[in-house]
Amino acid sequence: MPSGFKMIAALLGDLDNSDGHGKVYYRQDSSPDVLNQAAEHIRRAFPSGKGVEPTSALIVTWESMAARGTSGRGDGLDAKRNTFQLALVSMELSSYAILLYPRDGLQFFSTSVEGESKLLEAGFSEGIVSGWFWNTKQGTYFRTTTDDEISIRELTKYEPTNAAQNGVWVYKIGANITPGMVTRSPEDNDTTVPPASSITYETYTTMTPETAPEEIETLPTVLPSEHHLRYTEAEDVTPTHIILGTEDPEYEEPDQEFPESETVAPTSTNTERVHPRYPDPLETSYPDETKTRYPIPEISQPRYTIFAYNLETCANNRHKCSAFADCRDYSQGYCCHCRPGFYGNGRDCVAEGKPQRMNGKVNGRVFVGNSPLPVEFGNNDLHSYVVANDGRAYVAISNINGTVGPSLQPLSSLGGVIGWAFALEQPGYQNGFSLTGGVFSRQAEVIFQPGNERLSIKQHFKGIDEHDHLVVSTELEGRLPAIPPGYSVQISPYKEMYQYDRSLITSSSNQDYVITSPDGDVQTRSYQWRQTITFQSCPHDESSRPDQSTQQLSVDQIFVMFDADNNLIRYAMSNKIGSIHSGPPEQNPCFTGRHGCDINAVCRPGEDLQFSCECVTGFSGDGRYCHDIDECQAGLQVCGQNAVCRNQPGSFSCECSAGFVFASDGKTCIENRPVDHCQRGSHDCDVPQRALCSYTGGSAFVCSCLPGFTGDGRVCRDVDECQQDRCHRDASCSNTQGSYTCRCAPGFHGDGFQCSPSEPEQTQCERHRQSSQPAPSSGSGFFSFFRPRPAVGQYVPQCDEHGAYRPTQCHQSIGQCWCVDANGQEIPNTRTGPGSTPLCIDHTVTPPPIGPTPRPSVHPIAPGTHLLFAQSGKIEHLPLDGYRMKKEEAKPLLHIPDRVVIGVAYDCVEKMVYWTDITGPAISKARLSGGDIIPVITKELESPEGIAIDQVSRLLFWTDSMRDTIEVSKLDGSHRRVLFDTDLVNPRPIITNSAYGRLYWADWNRDGPKIEMSNMDGTERTVLVKDDLGLPNGLTFNSVDQQLCWADAGTRKVECMDPHRRLRRQIVEGIQYPFALVSFGRNLYYTDWRR
Repeated sequence: MPSGFKMIAALLGDLDNSDGHGKVYYRQDSSPDVLNQAAEHIRRAFPSGKGVEPTSALIVTWESMAARGTSGRGDGLDAKRNTFQLALVSMELSSYAILLYPRDGLQFFSTSVEGESKLLEAGFSEGIVSGWFWNTKQGTYFRTTTDDEISIRELTKYEPTNAAQNGVWVYKIGANITPGMVTRSPEDNDTTVPPASSITYETYTTMTPETAPEEIETLPTVLPSEHHLRYTEAEDVTPTHIILGTEDPEYEEPDQEFPESETVAPTSTNTERVHPRYPDPLETSYPDETKTRYPIPEISQPRYTIFAYNLETCANNRHKCSAFADCRDYSQGYCCHCRPGFYGNGRDCVAEGKPQRMNGKVNGRVFVGNSPLPVEFGNNDLHSYVVANDGRAYVAISNINGTVGPSLQPLSSLGGVIGWAFALEQPGYQNGFSLTGGVFSRQAEVIFQPGNERLSIKQHFKGIDEHDHLVVSTELEGRLPAIPPGYSVQISPYKEMYQYDRSLITSSSNQDYVITSPDGDVQTRSYQWRQTITFQSCPHDESSRPDQSTQQLSVDQIFVMFDADNNLIRYAMSNKIGSIHSGPPEQNPCFTGRHGCDINAVCRPGEDLQFSCECVTGFSGDGRYCHDIDECQAGLQVCGQNAVCRNQPGSFSCECSAGFVFASDGKTCIENRPVDHCQRGSHDCDVPQRALCSYTGGSAFVCSCLPGFTGDGRVCRDVDECQQDRCHRDASCSNTQGSYTCRCAPGFHGDGFQCSPSEPEQTQCERHRQSSQPAPSSGSGFFSFFRPRPAVGQYVPQCDEHGAYRPTQCHQSIGQCWCVDANGQEIPNTRTGPGSTPLCIDHTVTPPPIGPTPRPSVHPIAPGTHLLFAQSGKIEHLPLDGYRMKKEEAKPLLHIPDRVVIGVAYDCVEKMVYWTDITGPAISKARLSGGDIIPVITKELESPEGIAIDQVSRLLFWTDSMRDTIEVSKLDGSHRRVLFDTDLVNPRPIITNSAYGRLYWADWNRDGPKIEMSNMDGTERTVLVKDDLGLPNGLTFNSVDQQLCWADAGTRKVECMDPHRRLRRQIVEGIQYPFALVSFGRNLYYTDWRR
């Protein structure tokens, strides 16, 4: 804008609906309901106006519109959609434009136009008009937004609007454009106004239709029923906005289906509000609001009729129920109900007895004691694991500052709400998830005595995500009483009363806790806390109310601990929900939690103390032991055509094959019109001289910087390799764009990476080999034809083609072999007798390539599931199709030609790969999306081999087979310490179990191999397996079945055991020389040296 033609722009940009998700509807409507609602908008904006009597309205709706070029990209931008509406209202002498925008904010604020990002616009353009003497000129141009993004954001806000309603803007169209004159509602000015007798407002709750972009104040489209647009489906709310419609609409497309649109909610930004600026010729003089106030019809809560279309039926909304729920129609709407064997609110249902996981972030500020400075929480990770069939909840928060950690110990109420959500239900009572489905808000206030410190806790539980994890966000604000470092806290069992209403739950409690000093001094303190929990129940089913208006939560076996070494706070507790009346407690093991059923089983009570264990849906077994059912391989057609089945613990998911997308039912895969943005040139990667655009199928692509450049692929910068000492010390370096060159100094020869004096020198192994042989004979004649031979019994080292020591050295005369390092030194405890050869790691490095060469860097990989494995000087990735390895697509992820990589670990939180190499020796990391290698630990290492990451506490663990240690540090290498340095000979594999805070490792000591376990802080060290082991090289923990598995190169077997019940079983035998092992779903994958 301005344009050469007449135009009203509700939201102008390069918008796209070609992917089938976006829709544009329009119609003309003269029904009384529509005209009355439009008139009310106009009266609110122009309260002094007389005779507002519309005769017709043209209504246009843009629904789920994407920014062109983002559809199908797979990077999150394709999920952002904008929905907005324009109503042109005609009267006998004037016309009005009503613009409506989503209450919860627009999803994007700019689009790409001719390769440049341009802000969206809104306004009016008169186009080209005639002037004097047949000249033409640009007509009136009235812009309601500015060149500031804030003005786009504020289209949806309340305060700057001109109609005193969120996201509603009204303009009178005539010779000039006149905006509405009311920016605040009468309630804001404490003005009492008489109610309007001519307008009736109906208030009720609606569900969303099949197309559900976001909550929006909206006028009618040609929709076949009540249409309350919103993006999220987590909750149903009473609408606060208008949609105009009629009983008998005429359709532009009668058979049009409304596809499901998944979107990403925008991040709100606190910015200074900026009111739209208008051109000077169109400035309007407004009355002084302090002197003149216009009467506006009083509405205690502005909720407006959403006309008689009825989408409140299961026929239109069944897909919003859980896959494990049934939909039922009621007189006023529909409700979702979990099927037998599942529990929840119908929108989210989980199997009875199935363990539950929870992830989230903790933010806020907390003062400790009398400290004037707060401790900041910035996205600290919160993880929880609940054993649902006995009501035990475990909660851990990481990266806790040592100044606040000890004082957080009494705050068990942080995990208490999680315990309430999955408490063990007594007969006739319901836990929190049964009522809320994991979607609720909680606000609690804790008052500590005797200091009267106060702490506010706000938590938002957002339901179950695509990974089957419950999501929660937590905010802390206030002050805690100080507890010194080293002091422990004990909390006695307690009971809480919960008062229930339809969508509101309240409770309060007084609790004592005991603080014990390291010297044994004890003091008792107390705190009082009260909380309010709000959630949205289905309003149409009266039976959805809790069976008991008051319930009692019993909490015992409470454990709290601050792990100062790992900066981790842990809470654990057992929870039961039942009656408030005292009486004989339930003795059936199903209600006490003492049943011995598998963690993936539900306990079914019988008569008296009888009970049975039943594996939850998605698992099979006898109930005492349950294993996951692979629905994808069970011969069932669980996914539709052109879809791929992905097995998950206890469940499965369907994903569309490449080139297909989900249709509106969320199940059927239809062909997608792919756009190769790389070939078309419509991508936003950096220029081809610096970046590579990689087409990954559909309309998705990945940007990556070329070797020699660094960045995110969209912006790439040259790397000055000469600052990294890449050339030999006797060479000079010259940096170039994307590369560099090395040249040996005068008097030296080589490729610049390796420079030697004019006469090449023998290697250490070659000199050793030569010294072990007698000098050549100086005679002549017949005896001069014989090569020198070592003396009988003399050991002669074996060198490879590069002159380095071979990793396995043998003395033929005595029949013994052993492993050596890069210097030819024997590695202790590796010597074998006649007929046996040890399994040795090659400590030599691959000769460097002849330069110039690019720096080692990660090559970004396409989305999906991949196996990572190390092979000498590189780390490779192997894509998985379900569980099948796509061996033909294996590619290098990272080239490190001068290193020998042994162990690999992956951090799924930061998408970072970690590895150990024994040549540095060093521990390093790099981002999976590309970038430089980042050193983590480079000192006090000899032979780092096994490596593991704890995702919860953000800790790094590794073994060193030369130092005979197991060590730990933070992921950046700080706070390093030795966990164990005794009773270790050749420790190699190491893994973590984040849910239980456990550490497992194997020691392939030939005289006494074993597998051990301990807590992550080094306590409770225990030998798990010591019999019938040979060389336990690979180790993994299958969290689905809670099984510890290992691959043994000595016994040539793969075995597993339950570390809790010590039940051991063989998986396979007859393998060759396995080295590494990992589990995924129900499958085990291993690398083999000699297969």
